[in-house]
Amino acid sequence: QVHTVESGGGLVQAGGSLRLSCADSGSVFSKSAMGWYRQAPGKQRELVASITKDGSTNYADSVKGRFTISRDNAKNMVYLQMSSLKPEDTAVYYCNSFLTALRNYWGQGTQVTVSL
Repeated sequence: QVHTVESGGGLVQAGGSLRLSCADSGSVFSKSAMGWYRQAPGKQRELVASITKDGSTNYADSVKGRFTISRDNAKNMVYLQMSSLKPEDTAVYYCNSFLTALRNYWGQGTQVTVSL
């Protein structure tokens, strides 16, 4: 069902940085691309960064150059390093495999709030 657990969110001032962590099952990790998604109140969930099983990455235009997605195969972890944070980055951030996301299974996410 859900194979990922997110952590690392919090309150940060604009311009600051946060690093989100995602613990995954490993089996799902190896079978599908992984992505970080976010959802702000009243808005639809959006994919902000993804990483394939081979390590190729893609980013939404809104975060490109500011966010970095990475993975640690030995630890079955996926990370999202966020810098130069903006108030519009405020959202609940979710980590998920593409396969699980397609089935609409989501964890609790981690709240990121960027203040002015």
